[in-house]
Amino acid sequence: MRNPHAATRAAPAATIFLPDWLAALLMLALACPAPVAAEATPTSGKIAPLELQRSAAPGWQRQKVDSQGSSWPQTDWTGYSTVAAIATPGPNGPLHFETPVTGDAARGRQLAFDRARGGSCVACHVMGKDTPPQPGNVGPDLSTIGAMRDDAWLFNYVYDPRTQNANSIMPPWGAHRLFNVAEIRDIVAFLKTLKTPYHNSDPQDDPATRSPPRDTRDNLDPTENPAMFALDRGKELFDKPGAGGKSCASCHRAPESSFKIWAARMPRFEPRLKRVLGVEEFITRHARVTTGEELPMQGADNIALSVYLHNLANGETIQPDLSSTGARKAAQSGMALMQRKLGQLNMACIDCHTKERHAFKWARGQYLVESRGTVAHFPTWRTSRGDIWDIRKRFQWCNVSVRANDLPPDAREYGEIEMALATINKGEKINSPGIRH
Repeated sequence: MRNPHAATRAAPAATIFLPDWLAALLMLALACPAPVAAEATPTSGKIAPLELQRSAAPGWQRQKVDSQGSSWPQTDWTGYSTVAAIATPGPNGPLHFETPVTGDAARGRQLAFDRARGGSCVACHVMGKDTPPQPGNVGPDLSTIGAMRDDAWLFNYVYDPRTQNANSIMPPWGAHRLFNVAEIRDIVAFLKTLKTPYHNSDPQDDPATRSPPRDTRDNLDPTENPAMFALDRGKELFDKPGAGGKSCASCHRAPESSFKIWAARMPRFEPRLKRVLGVEEFITRHARVTTGEELPMQGADNIALSVYLHNLANGETIQPDLSSTGARKAAQSGMALMQRKLGQLNMACIDCHTKERHAFKWARGQYLVESRGTVAHFPTWRTSRGDIWDIRKRFQWCNVSVRANDLPPDAREYGEIEMALATINKGEKINSPGIRH
């Protein structure tokens, strides 16, 4: 066997994958951009003053604790790609070794089912009668894999599936050092024992028959959605004078009408910043030069104002302004970033969120959905974290979920992805604040 940790060769340029429906939607949006609004800001008819020099998220750090005191993953995944930079080493070809592969099958079973090691194989596969509860079906049923593949194929596919399928959602378990060679031998020994078809008699435990989740809660009922209390706080902040003596209401006396469509037209390309500006960053930069308040992105008051401004636009359709060259380029760049493989787990947005890949399947107990229909409810109450998240925080969490370093919330790349998602979700109706698990 050659050294599996030898320096890797540069990967060939990846083929850009764009589902037909997504390509058609993008072309339609770019060919028929929304008309430029007559007013640059609600009620004023003037270009909104913005502070342009400082970070909109001062003091932000990757290693963070959310508002409920719950820690995010602390690992530094430098060396793997982020949405800002390509760094992940490419595949280095199949390994060559003597067969049959020998190992400890019992140990391999333990490793395959260990959720602490990248989510476990069961996140994506049914693996015979001993499969733990709530397996996923992102990958094929492996209950008979031991009777279908030889040892060399099994080892190399676990070690680095990219050598046989460049678009695989499966992590390069060996090449990215989630498992060492000896551990992969044990996993292969376990896979070789899987030779009997398996039928799960419980339709709700079988990912092929499990019912998709349905949330019937009223997201605008404060007894159901704690984010509604942030809506009340946002209303108070809108009327509250800041350090400069003025409030938002000083200039915008009828927000119910003047902000009726505003959030549904965001994000927008801001030529003064030469990048995309979302609602939350606008709040930070606009407040600094109008009310004198410091409302950093992802701070509680910033989120409360964002909830309020989005809620004012409830029922309005998302219509991003793609009339400028900068906006169209940002949307195209965001689409490309959604195709980039990220992090130690080597996954892209489109792997989970396009039906051509794995949307509408299960990753363990999590049901994956496509990109359309995912943004109109932000900011949203995350029941699993007990916190309100804006759209940029969702991007950050997706990054750390695939073991890629996340970026500050005002990062250019997040703005481009937000613009791409607004384009994909054109015509969807705002319904904020939402509730999601």
